[in-house]
Amino acid sequence: MPINIVSPDLSGRPFRLTSERAMLASSDALFRAWTEEFDLWFAAPGTLLMRGEVNTAFFFETHFEGVRHPHYGRFLRLDRNRHVELTWVTAATKGAETVVTVDLVPSNGGTLLHLTHAGFPDEESKNRHEQAWPEVLAHLDQRMKAPT
Repeated sequence: MPINIVSPDLSGRPFRLTSERAMLASSDALFRAWTEEFDLWFAAPGTLLMRGEVNTAFFFETHFEGVRHPHYGRFLRLDRNRHVELTWVTAATKGAETVVTVDLVPSNGGTLLHLTHAGFPDEESKNRHEQAWPEVLAHLDQRMKAPT
């Protein structure tokens, strides 16, 4: 019996953002970073519970300024080295099940990463993430870049 993947209904939460960055790392390295290696660049060590498979749940924490920030979600769609779509639930989304979509396009020896984050409950939550994602992607780029 096939598994039914149910995406969140975002129709009542139209707030969304996009962020794009030319990354030094390969699409393969970035795909792994988003599906199984969050602890190399984002999750606090020892907190990651993740299996990069569609319809599997994940959990990790970040620690910022001495405060613990739990992150929950599940994978909706995966296309190896090209596309990751997952839900994203944190206190900063006010408990709303938002959707993060990451598209990876090989470009100039690296990868063009295009991130969309949709379904915020309000503009304040969207704005907070709009400020954070470029910093997070810069950190990811630094941590995952190809060795020189």
